[in-house]
Amino acid sequence: MLQTPPVHLEAASTLAVVVSSIEPLLFLSDDLKVIAASASFCRAFEIDPASVPGMRLSDLGAGEWAMPRLESLLRATASGSANIEAYEIDLKRPGKKTRQLVLNARTLDDGDLEHIRLLLAIADVTDARAEARLKDDLIRDKAILLQEVQHRVANSLQIIASVLMQSARRVQSDEARGHLHNAHHRVMSIAALQQQLSTSLGGTVELRAYFTQLSRSLGASMIADPERLSIKVTVDDSVVDADVSVSLGLIVTELVINALKHAFPDKGIGKIAIDYRSSGSDWTLSVADNGIGMPAGNDAPKAGLGTGIVEALVKNLDGKIELSDAGPGTVVTISHRETTDLENDLSSAV
Repeated sequence: MLQTPPVHLEAASTLAVVVSSIEPLLFLSDDLKVIAASASFCRAFEIDPASVPGMRLSDLGAGEWAMPRLESLLRATASGSANIEAYEIDLKRPGKKTRQLVLNARTLDDGDLEHIRLLLAIADVTDARAEARLKDDLIRDKAILLQEVQHRVANSLQIIASVLMQSARRVQSDEARGHLHNAHHRVMSIAALQQQLSTSLGGTVELRAYFTQLSRSLGASMIADPERLSIKVTVDDSVVDADVSVSLGLIVTELVINALKHAFPDKGIGKIAIDYRSSGSDWTLSVADNGIGMPAGNDAPKAGLGTGIVEALVKNLDGKIELSDAGPGTVVTISHRETTDLENDLSSAV
């Protein structure tokens, strides 16, 4: 009894797999004639299944598969000199919507050693690409809208700051005038932050630009003689979330205001230095002046609103605050350090 040669069994098995595949597939000879096409391919591209076997790839449909570049790549794949992996094409059919396709091709050993066969897989990514473009458009529109909102908020805060300054000029009470001035400086701090947010992406703030802008605002409103007093900013490339930048900005505002008010009573030449450094999740912020230093004993000033604000903000940032003598002047250092689980355990044990 004669047995069917194994080569025929393998070829028949390959044909059955291709025809029944739920994915669009083409089984091609090395001269790019269609041996078989999956039913899903014929449905997807509206081709009569009965007309496919033996037809050249370039003759499928209304000739839309006649692509010299694709044919060249398929022949190179058959010869072993190239591979088609995630090759993208636009399939243009008369009277139909252009489809974006991703093609993958490889040679198959179906038992016929005398002929090279190719399996061409087709993935239609038209809808997926359209959804991705729509998502990108929505994200871009949202970013533009957010920047516009931030810009308008910054403008509104600057208007409020101007009103506060006008009110400060009209009041008779020195105490009330001082409170209005302080309110003005705090509003300007947030206005500077909003202005920075309006030009940034993703709700993050570059601290060097923010602190520089903030120091300019404080200097313009509080330093009458820039030749006598100056503010220097030294910040690394740190970028922080917007909510963290709000706290840091308010801390800097309060410390700079305090230094400008109390560190230079003798009208001498002075400098205030803002410094920020980070390493991973750890960071250190310092505001230093070369003024008269902190008075001690009975001369020490009472803690005011600014001190309370700074302490609350530092606590909110899980930081610690340290006051030290700069000789001359004063340095206020706020630092944050991430603790490891082991350090936490040791601390608890102590």
